[in-house]
Amino acid sequence: METLNIFEVDREEQEDNPENFELDPRDKTSREKEEPTESIILDETEPDKTVKIGARLTEQVKKDMMNLLKEYRGIFAWCHEDMPGIDRSVISHNLAVNEKCKPVMQKRRSFNPERSAAIKEEVSKLLAAGSIREVKYPEWVANVVLVKKKNNQWRMCVDFTDLNKACPKDSFPLPRIDQLVDATAGHETLSFMDAYSGYNQIKMHKPDEEKTAFTTDQGLYCYTVMPFGLKNVGATYQRLVNKMFARQIGRNMEVYVDDMLTKSVTADRHADDLRETFDVLVKYGMKLNPAKCVFGVPSGRFLRYQVHQRGIEVNPEKIQALARMVSPKTLKDVQKLTGCLASLSRFIAKSTDRCLPFFKALKKGKGIKWNEDCEKAFQALKDYLGQAPLLSKPETGETLYMYLSVSEAATSSVLVRQEDGIQKPIYYTSKALLPAETRTAIKAQAVADFVAEFTEPSIEVARMMVEQDKKIFKWQLRVDGSSNTHGSGAGVVLTTPEGDSIECALRFDFKATNNQAEYEALIAGLKISTVLGADEVEIFNDSQVVVNQVLDEYQAKDESMITYLELAKELLERFKEYRIVHVPREENEKADALAKLASATINIWPNNISMIRLLQPSIVKTKKVGAVFGERNSWITPIKEYLVNDVLPSDPLEAKRLKYRATRYSVLNGELYKRGYLRALQRCVGPEEAEGILRSIHSGNCGNHAGGASLAHKTLRQGFYWPTLFADSKRVAARCEACQKIANNIRQPPELLQSITSLGHSPCGE
Repeated sequence: METLNIFEVDREEQEDNPENFELDPRDKTSREKEEPTESIILDETEPDKTVKIGARLTEQVKKDMMNLLKEYRGIFAWCHEDMPGIDRSVISHNLAVNEKCKPVMQKRRSFNPERSAAIKEEVSKLLAAGSIREVKYPEWVANVVLVKKKNNQWRMCVDFTDLNKACPKDSFPLPRIDQLVDATAGHETLSFMDAYSGYNQIKMHKPDEEKTAFTTDQGLYCYTVMPFGLKNVGATYQRLVNKMFARQIGRNMEVYVDDMLTKSVTADRHADDLRETFDVLVKYGMKLNPAKCVFGVPSGRFLRYQVHQRGIEVNPEKIQALARMVSPKTLKDVQKLTGCLASLSRFIAKSTDRCLPFFKALKKGKGIKWNEDCEKAFQALKDYLGQAPLLSKPETGETLYMYLSVSEAATSSVLVRQEDGIQKPIYYTSKALLPAETRTAIKAQAVADFVAEFTEPSIEVARMMVEQDKKIFKWQLRVDGSSNTHGSGAGVVLTTPEGDSIECALRFDFKATNNQAEYEALIAGLKISTVLGADEVEIFNDSQVVVNQVLDEYQAKDESMITYLELAKELLERFKEYRIVHVPREENEKADALAKLASATINIWPNNISMIRLLQPSIVKTKKVGAVFGERNSWITPIKEYLVNDVLPSDPLEAKRLKYRATRYSVLNGELYKRGYLRALQRCVGPEEAEGILRSIHSGNCGNHAGGASLAHKTLRQGFYWPTLFADSKRVAARCEACQKIANNIRQPPELLQSITSLGHSPCGE
């Protein structure tokens, strides 16, 4: 097998195998000599109406093509009057203007006589074609803008800036240009078609017509067809062509907005493929621009690339522009150069290494200096692209080869295929190394990454991986942490097997880094899942560090991170099965919103969100007090003994009462909880712990010295319960020394006031 010097263009190999490389793209005559065309008259009565077909077609194929084009001559439009447009029942352009946006009426601009005449002429044409109409009292009014064409004529556009701001973005996906170009290469015969004023063939949604109003010296007009310059027009047009050519796209046709291409593996089938395309155009009433259509050629320019049967080559116009470019002198010139090279990167071997001097010049800021290294790299790129390689197209089922090249500044690769003992390039890639990556064994790491990514797993491992991916876990846990200058917090969203969602926000009363906040969120979510009895859980987290540390793919080096990781793994061992997955933040919106809410500086929370305060990090070990003391002889003991061990008092009456009381309680993980009608489960506590809870809520860090009744209700909302809660709350509030000293004086008399009745007349004065 003969191997080309993949990363450097081999000039000797080029001379021996001229098909591997195309003619010099800098030569303006190379393309014209290679792809000649001839014009054919569609109607003898109108000899000026012609279209172009390939001159290299065989006589039989050319005859079939000519007959076909004459038969379907009605699909071409020679002026706006020949273009009826697509019926509104098929598609129309809807603006979907936001009703909250106030309409804008732009102030009319003045134009010199030359431009005014051009505007008047264009308005007359559009009126005659029915593309615009007069309008009265429009709410939206825009100005016209004139742009100079290459032929020194004026193109009239409309400034829809304000209207576009009020329209939402249409996210309809456009095809990937690389995929379309790759799918086109390798076909023997191609036909390139362009719609006549493509956007104007789609009509505006009737209620939205007057929103496109514009002002001129002749009056106010609005578009009845979809004009250029409106937002989402490309998406609307792509939606139309996808609908029209749904049965052909990918098989014998490729479409990108208004650029259409019919392709055939052999020239004999091309007439049939074109007939299928023409039938669709007739069905929907779309018209082609004969001046921009070429039929039956072996190669042509499609989406900025030159495509033909042997593969893909660089656009000659881009090479000519680069060859004419003088050495950059300003920052803008260097940026223009790098932008031009970025569009040619798939043709450039080791593009990052070749362009490295330019990138270094950009990093220096405004005061860049075009040094000798930059000039050498610039001239070398001109020479390289002057004889750029022809990129081959891979065939289905064949074996491809990938070569890696690692330098001190970049990693590069090339994908190649083998044909007749010669390896031909398919695609070049290159990536600059980060400063941290340059300090490691890059070559060994690149090879290891390549082997790990492309080595197929064994059948047994692959089967296990598929089964693991298909497994549906009963419980789903989404967690996220947040840390900023205002504070730190976490969000937890737990979805039960029944589909219910439990949302919880945690605010930290301690400083935490972002990674610590992510771990606190994970630990809190695992604890909540354990309390609720989850045995299988699927965990989603948008922190790549935390997920990979738990999966042992990243190493935890910081002492606190090691402690957090050990605690998280300890909690995970309580589950029968679990899976932790890294997801983008967009797929973890609820947990992210809760985390941001918890870390904000607000004190008002929605009623449907539980707020928990963490006084200290989870990795700080504290002594457990209160819950153990007094529980043996407290009111909790008999209820818990009955529910756990089915132990009843010897007195039948007491046993009956205990059974009745126990119906409102449950035991989870060794703790007694009371079930409520409107509240969640409330943990039952003994007298010693109850005293501490009341004092913490009443006068703790977040206490507001509430009164007895308010203190009792707060305690219930925090999830605690004991029978003497209200009485104990009044006692704690009454015995608070701070409340007695600072609280307002109670001026209410100890008893109701009573009037004193006079017993008789006073003898004074007699």
